[in-house]
Amino acid sequence: MTDAPRILIVAAPFYEDITEQLLEGARAALDAAGAAHETVQVPGAFEIPGAIALSWLGGDPYDAYVALGCVIRGETTHYDYVCGESARGLMDLTLSGVALGYGILTVENIRQARDRAHVDRKNKGKDAAQAALAMHALKQKFSS
Repeated sequence: MTDAPRILIVAAPFYEDITEQLLEGARAALDAAGAAHETVQVPGAFEIPGAIALSWLGGDPYDAYVALGCVIRGETTHYDYVCGESARGLMDLTLSGVALGYGILTVENIRQARDRAHVDRKNKGKDAAQAALAMHALKQKFSS
């Protein structure tokens, strides 16, 4: 019998109502899978990869990570930088062997965000948690 995987959810609550719905979906998926989980918050999506890297490089890394947040396009190019760099940072981590699920919404408006975070319909937090669990299982398969 194997131990339940330990999952760290890293959430950026810049859009608090959206992030709460993503968290609800992720936690429900992890609970259903019997995974142990903890949540930490960071200021925004840009900081998510750094927080995961700090944990991963620490003395007791988690088995997998779930990245949750929301970036909504505004009037400046800030959106492009935050989306691109947070995605790049997370991809760099996965290519370094970190099992994670990507749940950062990158949308044009709040309606699109609500559609993707709705607890009773399609919830990207749930999808990200399931992806993290799948990547953890794949990592275990290739490690044994």
